[in-house]
Amino acid sequence: MATEIEGSAVVVAETKQPHRLERKWSFWCDIQSKPKPGAAWGSSLRKIYTFDTVEEFWCLHDQTFQPSKLSPNADIHLFKEGIEPKWEDPVCTGGGKWSITINRKESLDLMWQETLMALIGEQFDEADEICGVVASVRKNQDKLALWTRTAANEAVQMSIGKKWKEIIDVTDKINYSFHDDSKSQRSVKGRYSI
Repeated sequence: MATEIEGSAVVVAETKQPHRLERKWSFWCDIQSKPKPGAAWGSSLRKIYTFDTVEEFWCLHDQTFQPSKLSPNADIHLFKEGIEPKWEDPVCTGGGKWSITINRKESLDLMWQETLMALIGEQFDEADEICGVVASVRKNQDKLALWTRTAANEAVQMSIGKKWKEIIDVTDKINYSFHDDSKSQRSVKGRYSI
């Protein structure tokens, strides 16, 4: 936009407003270099940053929060603000998670990015059912898990699972497990599969 003042052009800068998201999201990190005997799970879990604009998301994502940059035994989480990435959180306690195991770091980063964009962009019809996503970096294979709040609602979980599978563009089967099952059993079979 240009304005004339006594014959000379003056450029007036337009202020760009940030692109607000529907809700706030928080990144969390849990780096377990060597768990201490008797230490409670989650004792190394830390909230890193809460954001609510597209611009903040891209700045954070591009600079820091890519799973392949983390050391083995690290977990990175993106959860809705106000929800801790723990089974014990009141929002998560009756929920579960869709999971996929990944053998290539490049695939993990791409699936992570696509999932984050789908979450902050509100691409799921059942967005209120979703708590967040966890990328678990391990030495031999990694895991991506999409956490939801109402495990027993099979129709909703199947809808979320189908959409997520489309978003991360996989043909492999993904499984849904209840947090209650994971708490009581070391090896958990999925309750639902797509």
